[in-house]
Amino acid sequence: MTEAGWEFWIDRGGTFTDVVGRRPDGVLVTHKLLSENPGRYADAATAAIRALQAAHGEGPIEAVKMGTTVATNALLERRGEPVVLAITRGHADALRIGYQARPRLFDRRIVLPEALYAQVVEIDERVNAEGQVLQPLDEGGARTALQAAFDAGIRAIAVVLMHGYRYTAHEVRIAFLARSIGFTQVSVSHEVGALIKLVGRGDTTVADAYLSPVLRRYVDQVTTELGPEARLLFMQSTGGLVDAARFRGKDSVLSGPAGGIVGMVAAAQEAGFSRLIGFDMGGTSTDVSHYAGVLQRVHETVVAGVRLRTPMMDIHTVAAGGGSICTFDGARLRVGPRSAGAMPGPACYRRGGPLTVTDCNLALGKIQPDAFPAVFGPEGDQPLDAEAAAAALAEVAQAVAAATGRPPSSAEIAEGFLAVAVENMARAIKQISIQRGYDVADYTLVCFGGAGGQHACLVADALGMTRVMIHPLAGVLSAYGMGLAHLRTIRERTVETPLDASAVLEADMAVLAGAAEADLRAQAMPLSAVAAHRSARIKYAGADIALEVSFGSPSQMRAAFEAAHQQRFGFTASDKALVVESLAAEAAGAPAGAQRKPVRSPPGAAPAPVAAAQVRMDGAERSVSVFDRADLPPQAVVAGPAILREDNGATVVELG
Repeated sequence: MTEAGWEFWIDRGGTFTDVVGRRPDGVLVTHKLLSENPGRYADAATAAIRALQAAHGEGPIEAVKMGTTVATNALLERRGEPVVLAITRGHADALRIGYQARPRLFDRRIVLPEALYAQVVEIDERVNAEGQVLQPLDEGGARTALQAAFDAGIRAIAVVLMHGYRYTAHEVRIAFLARSIGFTQVSVSHEVGALIKLVGRGDTTVADAYLSPVLRRYVDQVTTELGPEARLLFMQSTGGLVDAARFRGKDSVLSGPAGGIVGMVAAAQEAGFSRLIGFDMGGTSTDVSHYAGVLQRVHETVVAGVRLRTPMMDIHTVAAGGGSICTFDGARLRVGPRSAGAMPGPACYRRGGPLTVTDCNLALGKIQPDAFPAVFGPEGDQPLDAEAAAAALAEVAQAVAAATGRPPSSAEIAEGFLAVAVENMARAIKQISIQRGYDVADYTLVCFGGAGGQHACLVADALGMTRVMIHPLAGVLSAYGMGLAHLRTIRERTVETPLDASAVLEADMAVLAGAAEADLRAQAMPLSAVAAHRSARIKYAGADIALEVSFGSPSQMRAAFEAAHQQRFGFTASDKALVVESLAAEAAGAPAGAQRKPVRSPPGAAPAPVAAAQVRMDGAERSVSVFDRADLPPQAVVAGPAILREDNGATVVELG
């Protein structure tokens, strides 16, 4: 298929918005903007698109594929849509009570996170676990209560009834009443996720109602800016794209980071690596992930105090990004969890921001101001302000001297902050690898994100890893991953069926697989191929924890479950019966007209460095060679210490 227009792949992060544009001739171009810059532009994504077209030529826009933190930020900051929760009478406090888990065992005063719903309506109805109607639905009472919530100004509703995941008639009727009254967002639990457990299902449904209107407003804004001809697709937390009209709040929480995983896997496999640790360090946080042949997902997680039961990439996030604020608390150096964000940004951004990791790297010489993308100061585009970073470090050094009696240098303080940040990131990687039985010494550390290359070698050393991969588009790899991603739909259902009941399981799976593929094809996107993946979550009878395995014959699933259980927990219980908790069917389609692969250059020797820089490494000032990565041919060898600078980041090659 001949490409006639532009495609844009966008990652709208907390600090920066990264854009990869595929021109009509197939060439990839990139751009990076602060996600928030009042007075310069209303939306960073559309501003970056216009900037790339102005620089490389106008033309029709065929598709925009985007990951966004709009919903994530709304959840973190509690800026979603006011929601009324409609729940079975007697369970008004069920979601607030939750599972009564203690997040910190020895805290005597538990501070619960702010609830997402603004009001609760109790519905007179009750169906038991076998489907018997114990209390008929009181439609008149339900309509009166919902009308009162509507009259109070609430336009979003979450419908969560006991056993509604399986026996849906009452939920369907409440949803009909809500729409007839005029609610513009109606999230129904059996549609959001037909899974057992009232609390997790309820929280997920409330989150969907809370976030979906925020997403819809953003989608409408982008659509208005781009025009109706551009096909708009969004990245879901599962790692698959979906048409903008089908993008839901529950599927958006890891929208941006999921694109990074897709890009990481595609780039590493092209280079011949298959066992990967993903290290995505941006401006606000660092996301780490594990890959060993299969995209790993979790099915229940907690984000900003909200329980979510929906498939999402297994990504562990720590508050250690380039914009993470560095402080001294009177006893020790701390990095994060707060971030300077895009506004005001680090101290060196000329907006009076706090001391951050970026300032520390700048003060040590690991960031070259003349190679850093210009930041938007009060007087327009300006390079980084090294003096502001130095002043912020000097202030911390004085505080440390006053508390300890030993006056450290600003460089020692900067190195100390970086050591703390590296330890935080290494600890996060251990949680998703070593603590799950994987030996990271055999893995490749794939570093990306705007700040990933600055810390790649330090993190690898902390983990005992010997191989690091940094893609040419590492600084915008999450955006690049949007362009490589497939459309995906997933259908799940709780079945609670013995593993040996193969006929029942096959019938249920056939229904789910058919629904997933039908949903994929209904998006009317040209697809070059459609693939299906079927899985089952299996547990021992009476146990709570289920492990996911590929769907197959009972003997195949038993063997796969026992192997997974042995690896995760160190034992199996062959005398216990196995139960299939839930089934899932995933349909994935590769968009037609895949992007062209870059032209390969012949191997060659490294050119002479373009500059030399004074950089503090390993406690001493050193003269470091600086190279432009674009000038390095394949298989060139550069001995450390060195800095490889490029358009969207910098790689610091440490000593050794």
